[in-house]
Amino acid sequence: MKKILVPTDFSKQAEDALKVAAQLARKYDSEIYLTHLLDLPADTINPVAGGNGNNLPESIFFMKLAHQKFEKMMALDFLEGIKVHETVQFNKTFEGIMDFIKENKVDLIVMGSHGVSGMKEIFIGSNTEKVVRHAEVPVLVVKHDFEINGINSMIYATDLLEDKRHSFLKALNFARKMDAMMHVVYINTSNKFKTTDYIDEKTEKFFSGVTYDKYDFELYNAKSVEEGILKFASRKNAGLIGISTHGRKGLAHFLNGSLSEDLANHAKRPVVTFKI
Repeated sequence: MKKILVPTDFSKQAEDALKVAAQLARKYDSEIYLTHLLDLPADTINPVAGGNGNNLPESIFFMKLAHQKFEKMMALDFLEGIKVHETVQFNKTFEGIMDFIKENKVDLIVMGSHGVSGMKEIFIGSNTEKVVRHAEVPVLVVKHDFEINGINSMIYATDLLEDKRHSFLKALNFARKMDAMMHVVYINTSNKFKTTDYIDEKTEKFFSGVTYDKYDFELYNAKSVEEGILKFASRKNAGLIGISTHGRKGLAHFLNGSLSEDLANHAKRPVVTFKI
């Protein structure tokens, strides 16, 4: 966990994410990449490529404004002594974040989110949701700042399928780094009910070869998977909720929904996602 990316729009939620990232950076001697992405038309930032040179002052204005906001953020007390790289990129926000992750070999993304609900989240969406769905590295979504040292347990929801095991091992490695107890849970619902024999068979294969000794497994019955995860997390008083994300796109995403995005939106606890 040596390189932590924190995308910022200079909002309160982004500052809370930065506070959490700062704690992680101190704990693991990490560097923070604080980036702000400006989504401006191409002809505004590149007038040579057939654009209108009259738009150049507009891009300079936005650059200066971002620099002023960076100066205020970099002066915050909780960043003292931490190596922070600040960048402004002219790019579409989501695409810019994805490119930045690859180019800088980022280990973890910490993002702030205020959460939305209902039809608004379907039609408008958010950059946080897109990053959660597609990022190859773990994404920690926070609604407010919290004490990292106070995280001594996390839950991880799984369906015990073989193609999710790699994601589970990522989560297990994350728990190991945090030195946290990981409560693995299978949410059993009436419309997708599984028998004890089925669960026993799947768990034997799923947990085969696991050496981390600070984990356990439980079956939890609930009306829905999301409700079960939230209630189980509350029962365990878990500091984090961990889950895999499938990265669906287009119509499949809207028809099937995305549990990881729903949790990122609705959970009061921080949610960390791991790409399948």
